[in-house]
Amino acid sequence: MAELIDIDDPADPRVADFRDLNNADRRPDLPGGKGLVIAEGVVVVQRMLASRFPPFALLGVGKRHEQLAEELAGVDVPYYRASAEVMAEVVGFHLNRGVLAGAYRPRELTVDEVLAGARTVAVLEGVNDHENIGSIFRNAAGLGADAVLFGDRCSDPLYRRAVRVSMGHVLRVPFAQLPAFPEGLEVLRRNGFQTIALTPDPKAENLATAMSGGKVALLLGAEGPGLTEDTMAASDIRARIPMTPGTDSLNVATAAAMAFYERVRTQ
Repeated sequence: MAELIDIDDPADPRVADFRDLNNADRRPDLPGGKGLVIAEGVVVVQRMLASRFPPFALLGVGKRHEQLAEELAGVDVPYYRASAEVMAEVVGFHLNRGVLAGAYRPRELTVDEVLAGARTVAVLEGVNDHENIGSIFRNAAGLGADAVLFGDRCSDPLYRRAVRVSMGHVLRVPFAQLPAFPEGLEVLRRNGFQTIALTPDPKAENLATAMSGGKVALLLGAEGPGLTEDTMAASDIRARIPMTPGTDSLNVATAAAMAFYERVRTQ
């Protein structure tokens, strides 16, 4: 059972890894700093406990310790119990979800590891909004996408907000960084994937008929600029999601969800 330790002093050094979460200069989840992964809320902590990101400690109120009792039964890590007021002073804001867990970043997965056994993957280019990244992972988990690959100019998927918005699924859906982009798309072809660049271009093929491969990689770009021309040229086919006339684009996470659903529907 996780060791229960009461914390009354916000300056207690034992909770230093949870301090100042909203301070851009001292955030513990920065890859170049401590490089921690922070899970926020009961559901996200539960998913962390069942993932390849085992926590080294938890900080939370007593009620959340009771709610996590079953999951913590076989976990040998400290649970630092504090009042909501003490927690707020530690993390820098009032935490409605009442519990945090911290984990160290494990070794990054390779592209080959991520693609092993996968049939549907998302490939992101220039997606730098953490909430969109988190939503894409949540949609991937809910709609059967097997993995996410990152191209150029994407935000860190393990930032606390991305982990929270994903509801912890970023800890479960495997992901990797393509070593070169768009040249790295060739590794997908070598593994038998059809690469489909999503675009609002009305001349592009309808997504429902574009997906012809047993393995499909769906390429998504940032809202506004979308995929670069080089990336679209490097893909096998350009495809569009039909939209009402006068609508220029969809939110990238929404587009990903629709593409994942269309993939499930047409398999």
